[in-house]
Formats: sequence, structure tokens, C-alpha cells
Amino acid sequence: MSVASSVPIPYASYLRVYEPLTAFPEPERTHWARYARRPRTPGAQEELRRSLADLLSTPPVPVPVHESGDAFVAHVDGVVVICPWRTRLRAWLALQDLPEQFPEPVLDAMLPPVVRVQVASDYERWLIANPDARPWIRTAVWQVPLRWFALFGDEDRHYEPGEAGSAEAAGRAPVLRYRTTMAQARRRLARALRALRESIDEGPMTEGLVEVGRWLEEFHPRALVELDFGGLVHAVTEEWLAEDRSVAQMAEGIAALRAGDGEAAGDTYGRLAERWRAVRDLRFAN
Repeated sequence: MSVASSVPIPYASYLRVYEPLTAFPEPERTHWARYARRPRTPGAQEELRRSLADLLSTPPVPVPVHESGDAFVAHVDGVVVICPWRTRLRAWLALQDLPEQFPEPVLDAMLPPVVRVQVASDYERWLIANPDARPWIRTAVWQVPLRWFALFGDEDRHYEPGEAGSAEAAGRAPVLRYRTTMAQARRRLARALRALRESIDEGPMTEGLVEVGRWLEEFHPRALVELDFGGLVHAVTEEWLAEDRSVAQMAEGIAALRAGDGEAAGDTYGRLAERWRAVRDLRFAN
């Protein structure tokens, strides 16, 4: 087994949008229609392994030379919906955030300056020809941004416990995800924004919700929105996952704000923030 294929999913969560085939122009629509009929399509682990293989090369290839033709596929009431990987675009966007996450000496060791300059130049040229490009997938490392929880309801929760492996085969990791319609996600976000603006001053949570709302507006009204805990399931215990009700806590806090109970809202949000602060702190554990 290669090094890249043996590495587990990083500790990242994902916010995805799946659009119906009618949202895509031709010839992309035909491509995705054929793609969705495949007996098997690759999953998140395979997408990650391909990216790791590029990063492990010398020199590293932080951005694929060609855009991925793969996607995640789901079904909503019998309708096929597609979430393109757009790995190349997402790699460019992720590289823009690296200077905020690592000191320059560490960044230089990870990706030599000459590589970063070339990548930035390639992105600028590509963006001129693709000014309306946007990713269908957002990624967060070592956390789920609290604002993402506002898009879902506890009834959207889907949890599958993991299965232990054997000497012959690896086990299956647990799964925790939420799925809702675009209409519901937008409605919940609007309610959360209204409650925040009527109760407290503009702040990071309000600004974050506005930014997520602008992103959602780019997609088809009959799309599917998914929050996937992804590789975070490897960073916490199964008991932690099984008991997690972060979406319900967020909804409780927003309901308290709408009822004018700022104290209860603050207490609920504080407990939710502390729960996720403990997860983020694992990043610095040895």
C-alpha cells in the first residue's frame, strides 16, 4: 500500500452543496448525468488520497494541473443531485489561507516560495477567464464553524456508529452528517440573522452568516445542503459523536434570542463554543 493511500482523512469538516442536473450548462450536464449512472463513484477518502499523492511528490504539486471531473452524488426524492469536487479551485483557495495559519519559516518548508508564487500567478490568470467560479465545497480544519450549524435542524441529523476492523480488513469509521434542502437552509439562516440583528450588535457570527448566505445564493433553489463531520470523527471519541447535538444547541440559542432571553442565549452559545474550543485545542496536543 502506498503512503498516500494509508493516510486517514485529515481532521476536517465539510459544507457541501449538491445541485440538480438542470443547474449545470451543457456539456457539463451530460457529463454529470453519465457520471451519476456509474455503479460506483469515488468518495471523500479517495479525493484526499489523490491530493496527498501530489503533495508527497518532489517538488510538491499543491494545485492539480487539471480540474477534477469527479463529484459526490446524492438523491433527493428520486432526483439526482451533484456536488462537483472542483479540487483545483479549492486548492487555490486553501493556499490563500495558509499564511494566516503558519509562520513563514514553516510555510517555506512546506511549500517553497517559488512554488507559491507560481501557483498564485496561475490562479490570477485562471480567474480572469473564470470570474464567476465558486466552490461547491467548503472545508474547515479541526472544527465545524459554529455558523454552519445555523443552517440545519436536529431532524436533519444522521449518525452511524463505527465498526471495528479485523486482522484482514480495516474497520469502518463513524459517520455524522446533516442534510437539508436549500430552501430550509436559507430560511433558517435568515431567521438566525434576524434574531442576531435584533438582539446584539454586528459581530463575527453575524458577519459569518452573511458570508455563508451570499455563498448559498449562488446555487439552485432546489439544491441539497450537507454538513459532514468528515475526518473530525477520528479526532474525538464515538461517545462524543453520539452525544453531539450542536445543531440543536444552536437552534436553542437562536430561539432564546428571538424570545428576548439574552442570558439563556449567551449561556447556550457559551457551552457550544466551549465544546468546540476543546476540539480545536487538540490541534496543539502531542
